[in-house]
Amino acid sequence: MTDLKKQDFYEYVNGDWIKTAVIPADKPATGGFQDLVEGIDQLLMNELNQMSDGSLDLPENRMQDAVKLYQLARDYDTRNQLGSTPIADLLARVSNLTSFEALNQQLGDWIKEGLPLPFHFFVMPDMKKATEHALYLNPTSLILPDKTYYEEGHPQTEKLLQVFFEMTVKLLQQFGKTLPEAETIAEQALAFDKALAPYVLSAEESADYTKAYNPKKVTEVAAYSQQIDFLKAIDELLSVTIDQVIVTEPIYFEAFDEIISDDHFPLMKSWMYVQTILTYTSYLSEELRQLGGTYRRFLSGVDEAMPQEKAAYYLTLGEFGQVIGLYYGQKYFGDKAKQDVQHMVQTMIGVYKERLATKEWLSEATREKAIVKLNNMGVHVGYPDKIPAVYDLFVTKTAEEGGTLVSNVRHFSRLARENRFSKVKQPVDRNEWSMAACTVNAYYSGMMNVIVFPAAILQKPFYSVDQSASANYGGIGAVIAHEISHAFDNNGAKFDEFGNLNNWWSDEDLAHFDQLAEAMIAEFDGLEIAGGKVNGKLTVSENIADAGGLSCALEAAKKESNVALDDFFTNWAKIWRTKAKEQYQQLLLSVDVHGPAKLRANIQLQNLADFHAFYGIEAGDAMYRAPEDRVQIW
Repeated sequence: MTDLKKQDFYEYVNGDWIKTAVIPADKPATGGFQDLVEGIDQLLMNELNQMSDGSLDLPENRMQDAVKLYQLARDYDTRNQLGSTPIADLLARVSNLTSFEALNQQLGDWIKEGLPLPFHFFVMPDMKKATEHALYLNPTSLILPDKTYYEEGHPQTEKLLQVFFEMTVKLLQQFGKTLPEAETIAEQALAFDKALAPYVLSAEESADYTKAYNPKKVTEVAAYSQQIDFLKAIDELLSVTIDQVIVTEPIYFEAFDEIISDDHFPLMKSWMYVQTILTYTSYLSEELRQLGGTYRRFLSGVDEAMPQEKAAYYLTLGEFGQVIGLYYGQKYFGDKAKQDVQHMVQTMIGVYKERLATKEWLSEATREKAIVKLNNMGVHVGYPDKIPAVYDLFVTKTAEEGGTLVSNVRHFSRLARENRFSKVKQPVDRNEWSMAACTVNAYYSGMMNVIVFPAAILQKPFYSVDQSASANYGGIGAVIAHEISHAFDNNGAKFDEFGNLNNWWSDEDLAHFDQLAEAMIAEFDGLEIAGGKVNGKLTVSENIADAGGLSCALEAAKKESNVALDDFFTNWAKIWRTKAKEQYQQLLLSVDVHGPAKLRANIQLQNLADFHAFYGIEAGDAMYRAPEDRVQIW
């Protein structure tokens, strides 16, 4: 009889679950992460409902305004009565544009309002001066998921464009356009989108995000366009004078005059009109909400729109995420769990220091700098001490006070944009989180050199005080070490202990590291799954982090007196259990820097000698990988 754990360990652990798991009609997938999200969503929705009807006391903080917005969001009767009117003024602004000059006259306000443009200013730490915020300039997003979809012969392009076109025509008719008018606007919008595609980077090209650091003098940015007055926009957006803008994709902006030309103005105007509608359909009537999500649902293979109540919750979370996250973290994340997880983090950092100290291919100088980086790494667990001050400005105006869902969202979004632009040249706060505590995820920030573990992920199957220490190391321990590993992946390794883009490697060490990264690329590249193939270059940073995370977590688990390797390996496979629509999996293969869940689980196990030894896996078993073919970096 075939021993399944030797042939497909992921299937061995998750096979029975996969057979019975049901993908919700409003989602493209279900699994370990998704099930945890669903539980937290239901918990918080229930509490928002109870706060709304008075059966649960409202905290005396910004949660009061979150609840008020939630009440507006779930009032579909009012939303249906208002129909499309809450954005009529925005559409009129687009319709009334007669020239680029007319756009330039209102450019700063246009950006603050969040109206569509073929470029995007944003603010984040300067990659080479990470203690200070800088202004960045980025291309807009494409309608299709990635540049590669625009290339001749892509099997999904024609159908996706058809679905988008049909949805857009129906939407435009809902906004009062005749069928011929609607078809013309939709065709022009798609034509403009297609004109952008040759000049933007693909997901694979963007995966090395350090290449996005291209500081340009403000005068150089101004010279990118004869039509768009970038100088005027910068002057109206910022309260300080700057001498440079960081351009993420210079090729796009070097071709800007070709894209943004007088001939393209009618196409751009139609594109802006369509994008404005799509920005707001989820906040409008139920009919528009359902219709406006057609393309996104088709793209991921989702059968139905999100239920009304959950949709209202997600709209509220979109505005008050940090507020709701802090409420969740303070109420549901206990001190015992925080201390336990912090202990695991310190254990992982200790394992990493040992690894760095013993890696023979690292020179002494590089090793010392790597350990300095590790010693300076910030660690945040559970929830932040405070939320950004901008939330103090988020005061919801109720229906009785003349407020609507859209008027409040527009106001909050504008406040958030103005707040971000006000940070240019201001100090970076390393303690500020960029993820809500109720988010089932974790992250490493190279520009802050911090790792963050929100309360939401710190529960089963990732972590529980009821699970064995080995199971916890195979779950949250591997996640913790994964995030630490990002400090030393092909992207993170380029940043120093202060978060600056700064090469601290010797030439020889860096060359050897690049060889190891190429081996990781080769290990995954071309693997077939869900009717597609894995892109090893696109997923290399996450695969390096997985490999480092799993091996370091294993070493930490083995240091515990009650080590149980079966618990460790089993929970590692369990946290990746996923059942997803094939269309969604194919989308992820094109754009996601993470590899498919099953491969993340199985292939990293194949790189471990302990896995082979513990289960007696030998040549001829599908899970076997010869020692010389096992990829090990950290």
